[in-house]
Amino acid sequence: MRLLALIPAYNESAAIQQVVKETQRHLLALVVDDGSKDNTALLAEEAGATVLVQVPNQGKGAALRRGFAYALENGYDGVIALDGDGQHDPAEIPAFAKLFEMEQPDLIIGYRSFDEMPFWRWLGNNLGFRVFSWAMGTRILDNQSGYRLTSKRLMERLLAGKESGYEFEMEEIVSCVEAGYGLAWTPIRTIYAGEASHIRPIPHIVNFVRVAWQTKMRLRRAAGERGSTQT
Repeated sequence: MRLLALIPAYNESAAIQQVVKETQRHLLALVVDDGSKDNTALLAEEAGATVLVQVPNQGKGAALRRGFAYALENGYDGVIALDGDGQHDPAEIPAFAKLFEMEQPDLIIGYRSFDEMPFWRWLGNNLGFRVFSWAMGTRILDNQSGYRLTSKRLMERLLAGKESGYEFEMEEIVSCVEAGYGLAWTPIRTIYAGEASHIRPIPHIVNFVRVAWQTKMRLRRAAGERGSTQT
């Protein structure tokens, strides 16, 4: 199966070259520069990545959709997305690829150990996974991890998505489960080295609650429709 590494990036000049070089030991890398104000795009290209630039900054979700469109246009069977700030270890790419080849799930998410996170990130991720698990009606190990593999048919389904920020990653899980596609998990390293987060806390919390509630209602309606069809 043909896989592409997809790296959405915004102002990641400090780490992007190392991420690209380590990634390309395993897969070709596509960097989608989301309107960076530094030289992220230039450095990524110098490191050997194919680079797409979207201006102005549109959010991580929009960057991922841009990468999905590129992958589909170029005949890839799936993409492995990882962040450009060094928080995801490219050496773990083969674990995703092997699981995809063996079980062929449509979405594989790398889940982290929350206990290894700084306190505020631990708190946010713990609350997030509990709320989102409630909304989904099933245990979601790590809804905020951006290290994940997405299959061709799930990419096709997600191109019409409306979420443009980090909420897109929750939308991806919902779309996968709603369609009855396979969802799998693989453990990944938990890496924090003082990287600045691009998440704006208040808007992110508001959007998270909105998406969680919409998810609960969306899946409840879908269950009701299935029930009425069977009777």
